[in-house]
Amino acid sequence: MIFSRKRAGAERRPRDERPEAQDTHEATNSAVPAPGPYDVTEAPAGVQRLDLGSLQIPAVGGVEVRVQADQQGAVQQVVLVHGQNALQLGVFAAPRSAGIWDEVREEIHKSLSNDGATVEEVTGAYGVELRVQVPTQDGRTDLRFVGIDGPRWMVRAVFQGKAATDPDAAGPLTVCLEGLVVDRGQEARPVREPLPLRLPREAAEQSAAEQSAAGGSAAESKPTPPA
Repeated sequence: MIFSRKRAGAERRPRDERPEAQDTHEATNSAVPAPGPYDVTEAPAGVQRLDLGSLQIPAVGGVEVRVQADQQGAVQQVVLVHGQNALQLGVFAAPRSAGIWDEVREEIHKSLSNDGATVEEVTGAYGVELRVQVPTQDGRTDLRFVGIDGPRWMVRAVFQGKAATDPDAAGPLTVCLEGLVVDRGQEARPVREPLPLRLPREAAEQSAAEQSAAGGSAAESKPTPPA
């Protein structure tokens, strides 16, 4: 089933409008935090977020959070939507010693190229990212893959719509990405294993009620972009 919710709340200021700290004291007490995603041990306090377990999504006005989960409440897919733009999020285990985005990016590049997509590597706000044109029955679809390595985790973000070719068009979706919080946990996990995501309690209750009303049938989901 799909759980969908409009998130309300004030948007964080764009990256270029954030004040710079004058010294360590100011950085600690008054400056706006540097953009994330953040590890849960470093996340700014006082921010309203949707808690999906390993991933916490900040509330940003106008952004709709669409979550697809199984009957046990385990989340299979998270997509943020703003207007005609979308952002699909995934979070994965990584080793303590090094990040994995470079390796993952190379494999995505090769896989998509073999499938007939046009793939270009460009430098973005988080380093090297992939801009892709995927052939479909309706023409070619633009996607932009961004990877962010954190302490023992990696966030993979896939932009769709105009935001795939023009990062400035991502607007509130970029604000969401910069405000993500990752709770990796202490469990040992295989590298690249998706970190567990779950519905928040109120969403799980809503889902259970919907399934009961529908006789337990599962809703169909839309195709997702290649990962």
